[in-house]
Amino acid sequence: MVNKIVLNTISYHGKGAIANIPTEIKARGYQKVFVCTDPDLLKFGVAQKVTAILDDNGIPYEIYSDIKANPTIANVQNGVAAFKASGADMIVTIGGGSAMDTAKAIGIIAENPEFADVRSLEGVAPTKKHATFTIAVPTTAGTAAEVTINYVITDVEKKRKFVCVDTNDIPEIAVVDPDMMATMPKGLTAATGMDALTHAIEGYITKGACAISDMFHLEAIRLISASLRGAVQNTPEGREGMALGQYIAGMGFSNVGLGIVHSMAHGLSALYDTPHGVACAIILPTGLEYNLPVAGKRYRAVGKAMGVEGIDAMSDDDAALATIAAVKQLSADVGIPADLKGILKEEDVAFLAESAYADACRPGNPRDTSVEEIVDLYKGLM
Repeated sequence: MVNKIVLNTISYHGKGAIANIPTEIKARGYQKVFVCTDPDLLKFGVAQKVTAILDDNGIPYEIYSDIKANPTIANVQNGVAAFKASGADMIVTIGGGSAMDTAKAIGIIAENPEFADVRSLEGVAPTKKHATFTIAVPTTAGTAAEVTINYVITDVEKKRKFVCVDTNDIPEIAVVDPDMMATMPKGLTAATGMDALTHAIEGYITKGACAISDMFHLEAIRLISASLRGAVQNTPEGREGMALGQYIAGMGFSNVGLGIVHSMAHGLSALYDTPHGVACAIILPTGLEYNLPVAGKRYRAVGKAMGVEGIDAMSDDDAALATIAAVKQLSADVGIPADLKGILKEEDVAFLAESAYADACRPGNPRDTSVEEIVDLYKGLM
């Protein structure tokens, strides 16, 4: 079996990493930057940490921030028009998955205009040219969009999210600076952190898992489990551990896929604007229970990476159950709800199940499923 691994050409990690952005821009001779970020990061001065460095180095830029929490087709199309009008020749995207996913789609369409409808990018799109040169600066420790070949766009008209998978969309440079994440509120830190844990665990048990991705995912699980509680309390050690852990998880799952947890979570965000990380965290234990019959033997390594005491001496069944319990406990410790009560409406279950089955993440699930089984999984969380 041949495994393909795609990563950033260059990545920077650690406090103060954003200082390297002007050097990378100037070394390549770019003249103007299209800054893609979201309104809240401008409002609270987070994006300005990067634009101030551009100012200090005499690098002109134009800001685009017409981006929703779950970015839409319109956000992308407006961004493409703004990019073309700006005269910029590269992109710096600052933010969580929303800003980075929007920037990826803008960069792809700018170089491959035949996909201007955006919907045609769903799945594995046959783009021919790499996206506009992009530097990605994450401000959340969760999505790992800065190192993945995936992005997710919301189709408001059809009330669904669609996943795009394209090696041409990966940013050439990732700048992972924990200082850019220090102002995240507790709720967002918890949600994005559980998204990262879901990436690592689903990536570890997915059908496409390989030795290289296993190495990434187990280390990511270890770092995230050791760091998330501290990150929610805004400790430097917690922030640094999460910044690295979520990136390493992205190195893995981007190349081998995810599973049913993400496919079910996408619909909740599209229909109710549920934060993606919250949806993933709520569904993750249910997904693990569902996948026990085919993937349960892999749970011992997950639990060991999470620090479950005595797991080596347990039977496979007990180790699997202890691992699921540890996931539930971490989620509870950082304030994530235990179920979908107050979120999920019964009249939407059938539509959500069909959407989850059609989602690009579903085929990677270790256990083959059906729309009817997904209906039951949703109902079990109500």
